[in-house]
Amino acid sequence: MRQNGYDSTVNSKRFPSGHALRRLLTAATLLAAPLLMAQNVLPSSNIPNLPTLGDTERQDLSPLIERKLGEEIMRDIRRNLDYLDDGPILEYLNNFGNALVAARPGARGETNFDYFFFAVRDPQLNAFALPGGFIAVHSALLLAAQSESELASVLGHEIGHVAQRHIARQLGQQKQDALIPLAAMILAALAAKGGAGGDAAIGVFAAGQGLAIQRQLNFGREAEREADRIGFQIMGEAGFDSSGMVAFFQRMQTASRSYSDLTPAYLQSHPLTTERIADIQARIREQPYKQRLDSLDFYLVRSRARVLQDESSQGLAEAKVFFENQMLQQSRQQICAAQYGLAMVALKKGDMAKAQSWLDKARATAEQAPAAGTFSGARPQTGGSIFVSTALEIKLEQRKDAAVIALALKEAEAARLKFPLSRGIAHQYGEALIAAGRLEQATLYLRDQAQLYKEEPEVFDLLAEAYAAQGKQALQHLALTESYVLQGGVLAALDQLAIARKAPDATFYDQAVIDARERELQARRREELGERGKKDLAGPSAAAPGPTLRLSTTPAETMAPSAFPASMALPESRIPRR
Repeated sequence: MRQNGYDSTVNSKRFPSGHALRRLLTAATLLAAPLLMAQNVLPSSNIPNLPTLGDTERQDLSPLIERKLGEEIMRDIRRNLDYLDDGPILEYLNNFGNALVAARPGARGETNFDYFFFAVRDPQLNAFALPGGFIAVHSALLLAAQSESELASVLGHEIGHVAQRHIARQLGQQKQDALIPLAAMILAALAAKGGAGGDAAIGVFAAGQGLAIQRQLNFGREAEREADRIGFQIMGEAGFDSSGMVAFFQRMQTASRSYSDLTPAYLQSHPLTTERIADIQARIREQPYKQRLDSLDFYLVRSRARVLQDESSQGLAEAKVFFENQMLQQSRQQICAAQYGLAMVALKKGDMAKAQSWLDKARATAEQAPAAGTFSGARPQTGGSIFVSTALEIKLEQRKDAAVIALALKEAEAARLKFPLSRGIAHQYGEALIAAGRLEQATLYLRDQAQLYKEEPEVFDLLAEAYAAQGKQALQHLALTESYVLQGGVLAALDQLAIARKAPDATFYDQAVIDARERELQARRREELGERGKKDLAGPSAAAPGPTLRLSTTPAETMAPSAFPASMALPESRIPRR
């Protein structure tokens, strides 16, 4: 089924499940780490309250290469089932995260990346920064955060790592021209073991040099303190309660003492010393007291994440019990979030009538007049685009009901005007046009969207669907080509070009576009294989296998188009306009 235009049924059939993403991220982190990392860091600069490790003459990884590494990793993460390609969650995290980025004080020598925040399904409490401004939050951490101030403390810390380019400095300790062959060698070793099953790759990694490399991935103590200080400043500038940082870290530390064999992953990769906590507490004492009301969106997104992190029958049953207990809370926000969560549970179970009923109740609760005289009764944000997007999601699941689809299209048109910056709603409008049979209009709209958001696979997936409904085979497969390219599936993209070339409706102009795109993708394929000098590369189906920088063991040929903003923009659209 689709979520905000994302075809989750296709993904669930074609992608590995379980802990596949954790295995992928393990390999991804290897890509972002040298075998030898400097253990001694240079003194901080003299810039007040914002130290910079090292000096401006150091040989850091260039921003361009750092970003490219991050994009390579992200393309593989997006292909994985455990990537939460959910519109409302992604929009909330990016709106929230980029508000923190905007509040960050400037630093000497900083590169202003386009930050991208995302979530992954994982039961471990963790968050991490990838090269180039990509920051991830595990679903378990999102659920564990009791306030937006606590969430801001984690994201602010990760922003600190990116802003100070800690990863780039670590990577810069070895020659840049040795980085890619090193990563390819490691990933080839992992892939070679993949035939024995996914867990075998972890076995190789956990032994010998793999374990030594993993130990090197943690940031040094000085880098952690620096990220703490930057995160603390970000929280203050953005208006969050700075005590949320120490409250969240202390709660994780308490959990690690209570369950010594279950130390939160965040504490493993971000060692939290007594000295660090004391330093944060000292800074808090110097700050004026702040109290901030959490947005309703925070509670709604957490409810949504709770449902989406485990859509099995057992997972949905457990979520239902949780929300029913949450309904007993006195907080209007908590009750509203529980009602919304029950709507999501019903939606995933296929009961659209019950889903709509609970969603209506959640909206009514959000609009109730707040209790007078208390800060906690102040009127929060009303859920805005999340309620609207979920209402559309429910209706778009009922494609066989023409009346419901007509209403969905009407609501999507209004929502697009009310929330012009919502990419999820923009995609839902395109899906509604297709569902309503307005295929020509859908094609024109989605072509414009493809020009506006050239980096989003979902736009090309919907465009391919619109072309398929019109029987335009060549254009359908050209659109799928671009979707696969944005997800790093070069082989799959080449296969789509081969299909487009044989389409009976392919015009002379289409053939020219196919030829040009095939040359570009084969050049990229040679680069991935480290075979720039090899000129006799066979066609897409006959290409010789070899170690690539693809981090997933999922064959590109079976990769399903996935969902939300990829990071690498395409040049002008490769799909002929007709």
